[in-house]
Amino acid sequence: MSFLVVLLPIMIIFIVLIVVLSFVPLGLWISALAAGVHVGIMTLIGMRLRRVAPAKIVNPLIKATKAGLNEVNTNNLEAHYLAGGNVDRVVNALIAAQRAGIPLSFERAAAIDLAGRNVLEAVQMSVNPKVIETPQVSAVSKDGIEVIVKARVTVRANIDRLVGGAGEETIIARVGEGIVTTVGSSTSHKAVLENPDSISKTVLDKGLDSGTAFEILSIDIADVDVGRNIGARLQTDQAEADKKIAQAKAEERRAMAIAVEQEMKARVQEMRAKVVEAESEVPRAMAQALREGRLGIMDYYNMQNVKADTDMRESISRLNGGNQPKETENGK
Repeated sequence: MSFLVVLLPIMIIFIVLIVVLSFVPLGLWISALAAGVHVGIMTLIGMRLRRVAPAKIVNPLIKATKAGLNEVNTNNLEAHYLAGGNVDRVVNALIAAQRAGIPLSFERAAAIDLAGRNVLEAVQMSVNPKVIETPQVSAVSKDGIEVIVKARVTVRANIDRLVGGAGEETIIARVGEGIVTTVGSSTSHKAVLENPDSISKTVLDKGLDSGTAFEILSIDIADVDVGRNIGARLQTDQAEADKKIAQAKAEERRAMAIAVEQEMKARVQEMRAKVVEAESEVPRAMAQALREGRLGIMDYYNMQNVKADTDMRESISRLNGGNQPKETENGK
């Protein structure tokens, strides 16, 4: 019984110690103390209560203190963490900016990070400029020849304009617009091929980096190729369109002519019907004349003989006309 009385307090103390050590990052506190960073136990416990990972605050704070960044403290690091920022990346950017002699405050770096930009990459780009390669840009000169240009743009990050400044896509679009404008204003594609640096000069003079997060250092023309003859193709397409229009109008006139022809044929058939109708009255008139005595039987027979004789002459003339010998080349 006495053994249990002694063991129970020891077990309670052991359990309490385990709970305290699991809740209080004692090892992290010792590391900060060894690095010369003063972080209280209650501060670490408060981070736990505020659902902040103490390691994500203390470790960057140790790096900042060792680098001599006096403006960095636990409060602003914890506030940036709670706002959803990357504390470690911001501290690394501040250290890199300090080593490179670039003026960058913690508030500015935190604002850039919260804006969704990589502040460390921006600092590195300020020291080591980045080359942006544009896709092939197609432009047409005044003589109708297509010129395909590919450029390389060397840019440096502008720390002051990282918040609210346009990105690489805007730089590429503006450079492409400058290339199209320069080539389009050239009288001949040969002038562009002879002096490709004219494109760089024109594009740089436009100040394309205004309103962007970059500063354009140089624009180099990497490749210039001659493409299609757009002017000739447009003329060919226009000629083909004119041809189709003319064919359509000719077809319209042909259809109208055919309609008129059919109408005339119908009118001819109508007139023939009237002739046949008129001829059908002749026998009735003759019969009426015979009945009334105005025409004798001999007169009728004489008329039939004349008609038969006329038909015979027409038949003979048709036969002779079809069997006439052809004249030779000398007319004999």
